[in-house]
Amino acid sequence: MADDKVVGDKAAGNKGQSRALGRSAARLAAVQALYQLAGADAAPETVIQEFISFRIGKELEGFQYPEADEGHFKSVVAGAVERRGELDTMIGEALAEGWTVQRLGQLMRSLLAAAAFELVGRPDVPVRVIINEYVELARDFYDDKEVAFVNGVLDHLAKRARPGELPER
Repeated sequence: MADDKVVGDKAAGNKGQSRALGRSAARLAAVQALYQLAGADAAPETVIQEFISFRIGKELEGFQYPEADEGHFKSVVAGAVERRGELDTMIGEALAEGWTVQRLGQLMRSLLAAAAFELVGRPDVPVRVIINEYVELARDFYDDKEVAFVNGVLDHLAKRARPGELPER
């Protein structure tokens, strides 16, 4: 009986799990695209299309890129680029005194910009999901100290961008 329940739960949860995995992959691709845009003289639309055509769901140089929610990917990249000044200001206000956004490495700036955009531009995505997803992404690239930094910045941003959505401690 217990096995039947697990199978039933898996079947019922597959659609939601598939969507969540697609959005997770979209976030990773968005951070990579924003990083690429920072070091290239290319239009955002060109980089977005390159990722969709040649990376998302494809194998490239022996690495299999996961399938991603293309709509979410486009939304995050385009929104983070379009609102870059506003997002940099928000991120800068969340940093410790004496720190500026320009002092951050480009990968960190890309990750925080993508997360900040979701916080202000995607009210359909819960704050807890955004914070958790980008903290997990940070774990893929950074050590515990930087992961804690990302968590702290995102917590600060979330409380300012969506007051009341996170419980006060």
